[in-house]
Amino acid sequence: MLNIAQFRYGTDNFAYLVYGEKQAIAVDGGAWKEILSFLKKNNLFPVMITNTHSHYDHTSGNDHLIKETKADFINNSTFQDNHQITLDGETVLVYKTPGHTNDSVCFHTGNFLITGDTLFNGTVGNCFSGNLKNFYSSIRRLMNLPDETIIYAGHDYVTDSLTFARHLEPDNKDIDFFHDAYVSRSVVYSTLSEERRINPYLRFNEEAIINLLKKNNLPYASEWERWNSLMSIE
Repeated sequence: MLNIAQFRYGTDNFAYLVYGEKQAIAVDGGAWKEILSFLKKNNLFPVMITNTHSHYDHTSGNDHLIKETKADFINNSTFQDNHQITLDGETVLVYKTPGHTNDSVCFHTGNFLITGDTLFNGTVGNCFSGNLKNFYSSIRRLMNLPDETIIYAGHDYVTDSLTFARHLEPDNKDIDFFHDAYVSRSVVYSTLSEERRINPYLRFNEEAIINLLKKNNLPYASEWERWNSLMSIE
């Protein structure tokens, strides 16, 4: 089984190391100094440096890590869907999840998923690609993963996300339960089960959300229409 380490940098960005007994992969390595320290302390050899997408706030540590570790840099846009990375004999799967950007990918191994800016804890990313249909398909794909899947996102947007979720569903007590769990955790994450209860962009088939769309005279007849309508609410 592989492990994951989360590193905060900037105001709210997260970098990650996926690692086994000897080898590691750096994903969105903006916290490059902390990553180098962790690698040295744990006697780990980095075999790959990569990203969830190409926005600079996620790629800013690449050059430093490449220079200091001599690890291979793999541009995330070159991954094929379901590409398999082998790390200490374990498999990391790469999912192409276009929507936030056209080159967005997620990394899945064991029960954890690094989602970058595709799926946040409590919300989803902005659709900078302009292709909402692709974004919907990517979110729908991630929703098919098991409830126990742990979501490690690219930013800590939890406070604002929960404020907006409460605005849409003021009677949803699960939002308060998740907030209490969030403030008590030393690492920022959510399970897919929690997301299904709090994240409006995963709740488009729930009665409360459908009623909200009806109240706002927004299309709701199909899943796609409901998700697209939710993305239009501010």
